[in-house]
Amino acid sequence: MSRLFLLIYSIVGVTCAGIGVVIALTIGQDTLHPILISAAGGAVVGVVASWVIARQMLAA
Repeated sequence: MSRLFLLIYSIVGVTCAGIGVVIALTIGQDTLHPILISAAGGAVVGVVASWVIARQMLAA
């Protein structure tokens, strides 16, 4: 489970963090602090999403 989770997170985590940065820039937050918070929030969402995806793939 952990190897699959880490493999999926390497893709999903970066993608979700990038989406968070794009959202922050779109709403006009163009300083460092809001961008980092958005990227960290996206990375946390990526952890949850990766765990769910890995669990579903192992169950199938």
